[in-house]
Parts: sequence; C-alpha cells; structure tokens
Amino acid sequence: MSQFDNMQADALDGCPLGDEGAATMTRTPLILALGAAAALAGCNKESHTIVGSSGPNDENATNTAADANVALPPAVTSSKIFRCADNKVVYVDWLSDNLSANIRTEQGGPPTKLTATEAGKPMTAAGGYSISGTPGASSAKIAIPGHGAQSCQA
Repeated sequence: MSQFDNMQADALDGCPLGDEGAATMTRTPLILALGAAAALAGCNKESHTIVGSSGPNDENATNTAADANVALPPAVTSSKIFRCADNKVVYVDWLSDNLSANIRTEQGGPPTKLTATEAGKPMTAAGGYSISGTPGASSAKIAIPGHGAQSCQA
C-alpha cells in the first residue's frame, strides 16, 4: 500500500501537486502584454483620413484631367493562319479598330504592326509588309520582306 500512497502524492504528469503550472501561468500574460505593447509602439498617431481635391491648385486634380483622354489599345478580334502561294505560313491578328493588324512570320515570333489610314484600305508597315483583306475573309493578299504580294488562304 505504501507504493500507492507515494504515487498518489504526485499528479499524473509526475510533478508534485500544486507546482506544475505556476511559472507558465505568470509568464504567458507577461509575454502577451509585451508583444501587444511592441505591436502598438509601431503605430503612427497621425490622422490617416484621405481628403478629396481641395481646389484648382490640387496636384491630383490636374493629373486626373490629363488622364481623361487615355484610350485602351485595340483588342484582337480575329487570329488567322494563312498559307500563301509560295507555301509560306503567315500568322495574322486582326485588331478591333479595323485600322491595324499584327503579322508574324513565325509562330510565337515577334509581331509587326501594320496600319491603314482608313478602314478597308490596305495595311502597311516599314520594311515591305502589307496586307489587304478583312478579319472575316478566308483569303488575303499579303506581302512580307523577301516575298512579293501574293494571295494567301486561311
């Protein structure tokens, strides 16, 4: 029976009763209080109110007026792969403004932007690029450097 009496003197974790959490219980609130104080010490006590334009001399008002005329670039409306009469493959991205298209001679290659003065007119670019056709057509007349203008089928 003396074995059992000795075991009953200790708690289940092996520590004498009343001794087990005294240090932990006093450290935890202290550590939490120090952490909260450190977090609040970094706060700036100035006002963070955002105020709209204050008058004609406001710098933001002039920047907003200058940005009013910004236009988005045209989106791609149609992408087609053309095979020309000399068996050359040309990739054309027709743009939504109906005045420009991007042309590539290699898949994933750098595009060359062709532009026209009016919708329906042939699009051209420096270096001998030209294309005449529409996004909905199955054929176009395309010229690229080193190859004259020729009929190409989508």
